[in-house]
Amino acid sequence: MRNLFNAYRVLAIVVGVLLAFCSLVALPLKYLAAEGGSLQQFGESASILWAVHGWMFMIYVVVAFFLSRRAGWSAGFTILALVAGLIPLLIFWVEHRVTQRMRAEHPELATAA
Repeated sequence: MRNLFNAYRVLAIVVGVLLAFCSLVALPLKYLAAEGGSLQQFGESASILWAVHGWMFMIYVVVAFFLSRRAGWSAGFTILALVAGLIPLLIFWVEHRVTQRMRAEHPELATAA
């Protein structure tokens, strides 16, 4: 379970950073920056990260689902963990809650850094 938990944590952070960057930096620059300016061009170039986020999110969902089944989470908590990567910044709070819960329920994970 330690490897699954560590994979979940890494994927949650990566998905969260990608989503935050895409939605809070790339998207506004692409659509709100001056037309034809260098910031708009950067926003358009950075928009490729949406595809990277999508692929990473699919992997995250699979890992989070397997972790939820192994850990015996409720359906509500599982759904929250699964959709957290769709709302910017929510995934960081959910990852923190999952880590707290896992370490409380599985003390052997407390040493996993």
